[in-house]
Amino acid sequence: MNICIFEDDRYRKFIPLAHFRPVYDLKCGMATLSEKILRNFDHPTVILHSRDYLTGVLKERYPNWSVNEIPSDAKTVLFINGRLLLDKNDARRFEFTGKDVVYTKSNTVVAAWLSSNNLSAISRSFSTKPLALEGLTNIERQELPDVKLIEFPWDLVTNNGAQLTEDFKIVTGGTPRIDGKVYDGVHLMNKSQIHISEGAKIKPGVVLDAEEGPIYIGKNVKVMPNAVIQGPAFIGDNSLIKVGAKVYENTTIGETCKVGGEVEESIVHAYSNKQHEGFIGHAYLGEWVNIGADSNNSDLKNDYGTVKVYNDNELVDTGSQFVGLTMGDHSKCGINSMFNTGTVVGACCNVYGAGLPPKYIPSFSWGGASEGFETYKLGKAIEVARRVMARRKIILSNATEQLFKKVFELTEKQRAIAGIRPETE
Repeated sequence: MNICIFEDDRYRKFIPLAHFRPVYDLKCGMATLSEKILRNFDHPTVILHSRDYLTGVLKERYPNWSVNEIPSDAKTVLFINGRLLLDKNDARRFEFTGKDVVYTKSNTVVAAWLSSNNLSAISRSFSTKPLALEGLTNIERQELPDVKLIEFPWDLVTNNGAQLTEDFKIVTGGTPRIDGKVYDGVHLMNKSQIHISEGAKIKPGVVLDAEEGPIYIGKNVKVMPNAVIQGPAFIGDNSLIKVGAKVYENTTIGETCKVGGEVEESIVHAYSNKQHEGFIGHAYLGEWVNIGADSNNSDLKNDYGTVKVYNDNELVDTGSQFVGLTMGDHSKCGINSMFNTGTVVGACCNVYGAGLPPKYIPSFSWGGASEGFETYKLGKAIEVARRVMARRKIILSNATEQLFKKVFELTEKQRAIAGIRPETE
């Protein structure tokens, strides 16, 4: 079975989180959107479609899969929109009936079975632009009004709690285990909904409270004394939860992260640190992010109104009372940084100083509220990333370096519009 996970032109709504990855590699719950799609099919042959400039890093990440190329021997392919939050029931709708069909929700393509001439028509522009199904002939259309497509980054946070609960059932097979070391003095509340993986260490005074939802602790995780984790929650492999940390419900912490202070209803990708006191809530942080000590974000307006967020060059009303910080890959903030409700910080930014910075900071910006911002030099940003990644014994590859350069180029206009000063020597 050939399955192609594709990006459509709505990827722009997920910038800056989608600068360094396709939308389907964003997390919700314990897994990425692509992982959720693929687990519903038995050993498929996987094809990935994305913006062309992501091809290099995707080939490095997924060396056994086709990237932006449909194999010549593929006769029939099931295309699935990477924004789809797919479950087993939805997957059953996509069983092949022997004919081409497009599944839609309103005017959005959710999935499609294509073969023969229609597959050839798609192949001609497959690697050059977001996938569209214009020009296909003799094809049936089926409307699926109740499937769930992620429309904006904050939808990932909103759905995180329910997805954590569902993923826990699937990953544990309904039988969670305690394989790691649990020291005397640890409190496991609703133990049947707690999974502690091999190599994990849960130190004295820790409270794992799964009374309102499950808790999954990954391999080799260390939870230091007196930390509290409330479910639903996921702590990825090799991560560290520091002394006295407070990890509240509906929170995903990725692999190899360090977390302290207070975190609530947030998603943190791998290799990111929020080690010290301070609060992030209803936030989404990319990879290689570092949050300085005593930094905080607001996730609720003083008037309890809905939060507006800068998205794809316009101010969008989220319809939600709770939206916190969105921060792209390789961005950092200094100690005592403060972020207003719904602030968006691009990739490769360095934010510091007193006061509240703007609610939108374009990628490759350096500065703060009082000092203003100038362009973060591309060469310096790459060198810092190389240094940071080396600390985790990861080499910054040539493909990733080229992606830095492409993102810098693509975001030049946004910096100009926002009045970010050009880089200086």
